[in-house]
Amino acid sequence: MKNSINLAGAYIGIIIGAGFASGQEVMQFFTSFGIYSGLGIVVATALFAFLGMQVAQLGSTFQTRSHKSIIKHICGRYMGRVIDMIITFFLFGVTVIMIAGSGTIFAEQFGIPSIAGAIAMTILTIGTLLLNVKKIISIISAVTPFLFIIMIIISGYSFFTSNLSFNEIITSSNRGTAATGNWLMGSLLYVSYNMTAGIAMLAVIGGTIKDKKEAGMGGILGGIGLGILLFLINMGMLSDLKGIEGSGMPTLYLANRISPWLGYMLSIVLLGMIYNTWVGMLYAFTARLVPADTMRFRFSVIMVGILAFLASFVGFIKLVGTVYPITGYLGFVIIAALIVSWLRSRAKKRPVNAEWAKL
Repeated sequence: MKNSINLAGAYIGIIIGAGFASGQEVMQFFTSFGIYSGLGIVVATALFAFLGMQVAQLGSTFQTRSHKSIIKHICGRYMGRVIDMIITFFLFGVTVIMIAGSGTIFAEQFGIPSIAGAIAMTILTIGTLLLNVKKIISIISAVTPFLFIIMIIISGYSFFTSNLSFNEIITSSNRGTAATGNWLMGSLLYVSYNMTAGIAMLAVIGGTIKDKKEAGMGGILGGIGLGILLFLINMGMLSDLKGIEGSGMPTLYLANRISPWLGYMLSIVLLGMIYNTWVGMLYAFTARLVPADTMRFRFSVIMVGILAFLASFVGFIKLVGTVYPITGYLGFVIIAALIVSWLRSRAKKRPVNAEWAKL
């Protein structure tokens, strides 16, 4: 069970990233649809749990060290190569975006020059990746409980101190900030994008667990945990939808409204979330190119980290606008392939069960 909990914490830490924890993505894909955001969160939670289970179990089955074998298994040899190349490119793109994002938070929240913050986070991330993968999983999992605690405080305070009635809260909406036309597509796109980013590292983490059921349970628990966080952030923002309008980091706005100290703590947690995603993406990208736990891997991590740092000077907003749109469409292909893979595995088991029934 300990392995399942560690995997769940790492899964949550990888998926959350900066956009999730800041509330900006939740605002655009869920909260903007008012009461329907709840339905979107239910759909997203079910998908996160199912897909997390499937990827973690495949990782455990193949004892993967990178996402390549899983992508080949679910997409086939030729389509798998194309998807593999796109995911590998995206992993590097997200790494660059996390560096640029960390520099932005250091500048806006702490008054530290963005380049200094980016350099500090680059050194920290590279240093982390020189550890073995099990230590990395523990580090990624460690930040998650703090986010849960802060989000419970923020959502609880915002909900119970809101001037709106319960009916007004659940019916409030602001379609102007929505990322898509309806709540269902918003939910599907959100899961699609995040699973494209998360499948690589989740496959590697699943590969560290020999028990397939234990790995699958970790994926399910991680998906449920993501759903709970989505619910908490969504409720907090629905309670003050007008106040957070136009805010780049809605959860930080809500935290500062309670106490500057809570805002300060959440800023640190946001950096921790960026760090989580950054470590996961950089590890998965490098492990795809070079065998992990080797001297070549350690050297490659340093080189890739430096290249990503240099690429981050393109700018955070421009990078997000360039890299992220590709992932939603790619994610639908991966999700469909994972579902088909699961259905095939279930179909293969049926004849065996039928034979046993005859005995």
